[in-house]
Amino acid sequence: MNALFSYLTFNGNCREAMEFYQMCLGGKLFFQTLEDVPGGENAPADLKRSIVHASLENGPISLMGSDMVGEDGFLNGNSISILLASPFEMELRKYFEGLSYRGREILPLNATFTGNLFGGLTDQFGTHWLFLCRR
Repeated sequence: MNALFSYLTFNGNCREAMEFYQMCLGGKLFFQTLEDVPGGENAPADLKRSIVHASLENGPISLMGSDMVGEDGFLNGNSISILLASPFEMELRKYFEGLSYRGREILPLNATFTGNLFGGLTDQFGTHWLFLCRR
């Protein structure tokens, strides 16, 4: 079975962001730092605690992230959104409320012409989220 996962790159605040997402979405959180990987002991001291890989798992919800960036450096773009879909309205509203903390609501979570709930926001880390509840 194929799967699609969201993998976010952060500008040195991956741990803070993923802990926030865990607080909002629940689940188990795992971190691997640069000092945990082979050769990481040779990294500069200020980079050793950087997150090489983080994963948050809560049933069908899976979110991954890292502080590691490519040669071009960190670019916080707006071309990617994470769609969080739930058949449970109250659960979706809880996620929306939590992720909007210190963020910016783009589209309130409201019923659409199809009868579904839909909304969007940008969280405090610049990540774009879309929310869908099919009724």
